[in-house]
Amino acid sequence: MKKYFFTLFAAILITACSENKPPEPYGPLPSERQLAWHDLEYYMFVHFTVNTFTDKEWGYGDEEPSVFNPSAMDCRQWARVAHDAGMKGIIITAKHHDGFCLWPSKYTEHSVRSSVWKDGNGDVLKELRQACDEFGLKMGVYLSPWDRNSPVYGTSEYLTYYRNQLRELLTEYGEIFEVWFDGANGGDGYYGGARETRRIDNRTYYEWPGTHQIVRELQPSAVMFSDAGPDVRWVGNERGIGSLTNWCLLKKDELWPGGDFAKILGAGHEDGNYWVPAEVDVSIRRGWFYHTSQDSMVRSPENLMELFYSSVGRNCNLLLNVPPDTRGLLHENDVESLIVFRKLRDKEFETDLAKGKKAISSDTRGRKYKPSNVTDGKTETYWALPDGVTDAEITINLGNETEINRILVQEYIKLGQRVQEFEVWALVNDEWVRLVDGTTIGYKIIRKFPVVKTSQIKLTIRRSKASPVISNIEIYRAPGD
Repeated sequence: MKKYFFTLFAAILITACSENKPPEPYGPLPSERQLAWHDLEYYMFVHFTVNTFTDKEWGYGDEEPSVFNPSAMDCRQWARVAHDAGMKGIIITAKHHDGFCLWPSKYTEHSVRSSVWKDGNGDVLKELRQACDEFGLKMGVYLSPWDRNSPVYGTSEYLTYYRNQLRELLTEYGEIFEVWFDGANGGDGYYGGARETRRIDNRTYYEWPGTHQIVRELQPSAVMFSDAGPDVRWVGNERGIGSLTNWCLLKKDELWPGGDFAKILGAGHEDGNYWVPAEVDVSIRRGWFYHTSQDSMVRSPENLMELFYSSVGRNCNLLLNVPPDTRGLLHENDVESLIVFRKLRDKEFETDLAKGKKAISSDTRGRKYKPSNVTDGKTETYWALPDGVTDAEITINLGNETEINRILVQEYIKLGQRVQEFEVWALVNDEWVRLVDGTTIGYKIIRKFPVVKTSQIKLTIRRSKASPVISNIEIYRAPGD
């Protein structure tokens, strides 16, 4: 009898222990710097250089530094607007393809030091750093690999020049959250007066691993963006549209910055071996730099709301460009649209109707991983299933009949991206009606659907690479529709 009770107790103990054991991680995982990047979701791009004053998109490299002369530049205004618009940071074009530097680089005279702005004593990066700190924003830098001004571009000397400038940006301006490497490189330019076309092999010329190592050493918390990462990838278009199927994974050894991979980058690689999530870069205007002719072409708040759904709502971060004008200020039309967009967004997601509501599931890993974890408002708790269970459903009881038209779902990506196919259902007049179907989830998806009145919502996981781990489900009744 004693032996029986001992065996029974041991079995109960083993079961309890297994219930408290988390699922094993599956596939490539995000680093701490990538997890912090995912949480930012939405931040500002600032395109500002001599092009602002020459009315060009791409400067040739022969522009006189004296043309850079903002009459009332105020980085505090940029930061205040970003903060009020709900953005979490600002990335600035420290050097665009024209080679003009917004900081007084020791390695070239083609910079603010040679401009008439502040008698050559100005430093846009320094002022932006102070403004970001004041308003609690992250700061990032864009350093174009292509330099149409440099006389040594296309030679081995340029790599040393480029890396020296990168070191300046990463050591003199505080903590940097993202370093942005553009894919455009090589072509016609001024090149110190040569005025010729210079082509490079964009796969080998920049010796990217060595450049990446500089960022890792000087700014270990910063993510690096390019067509192929290594930390964040381009979404493959500049229209503000993420892919509905969006794996945070790439076989990045097969890709490189500047390569022709646009058709691949939206969806990523389901069988990728590196975590390289997508970032949507898009401008509030038709161009990236300010042009007076585009003052009436600023995206409306409603259009920005659609961009939010097609970027953040599709497992991407949104990098929205807002270019300062010749005063060095964000134009009033842009500011108004951003602030109204913030109000629309706040109203859209004002009340999570699922928060705190009861949830049941077809299966669970144990009490620590119970279904109600998806409605507790905590991103560090999650619903998990026993190992080997790759299809399941979880139902949220809203209590009363409630109008809804939005759903937000998140995987617990610290354990990898797993879901391959899902559906969302609502109980309407005692029948289950399918509202949404989809493929990937990842960090976050948000889906819209016509208003329905229901008391229960069900998420069905049809296929998953490994047992699903869902951290969060939110339900909303957005205005309109």
